[in-house]
Amino acid sequence: MITTYVNWGESRVKLTWEKNSLLPQYNLITSVHGFCFQEDKLLLVDLNHRGWDFPGGHIELGETPEECFKREALEEGYVEGECKLLGHIIVDHSENPLLTESSPYPKIGFQVFYKMNITKLLPFEGKYESAQRMFVNPNDVSSYYHKWHILYQEILDCAIQ
Repeated sequence: MITTYVNWGESRVKLTWEKNSLLPQYNLITSVHGFCFQEDKLLLVDLNHRGWDFPGGHIELGETPEECFKREALEEGYVEGECKLLGHIIVDHSENPLLTESSPYPKIGFQVFYKMNITKLLPFEGKYESAQRMFVNPNDVSSYYHKWHILYQEILDCAIQ
């Protein structure tokens, strides 16, 4: 397990990566993300107002985490594929003085991560929240993703293995 602290807005949040083949408690999963590969290249999507990122988002009513990730990969990157659960980030707000009872997020929540091997590359249409997509060498991802940190690198390393 690797732990780091990040600033989300004005909040300081503790993040811990846990490689695991089991999903955390469903109602505590705050989002689902993943790394999509076309042969040896990694998919990045240019999300409106956020810049280059990897696909992911929030679970919709009735979705499983894997269904969520597949939907987000399709909506943001226009790709389909086979998924494998990599693990999750424990998002710990215990040391965050700005967290209140009315916060939409739990004190301790989870971001689930998958690896997708792309089996179908669809024409990019940009209908949802991404403006474009590109495929990069995984070693170069930190040059494009401005919030890259050691946990993302560890997760990417797990996806590549």
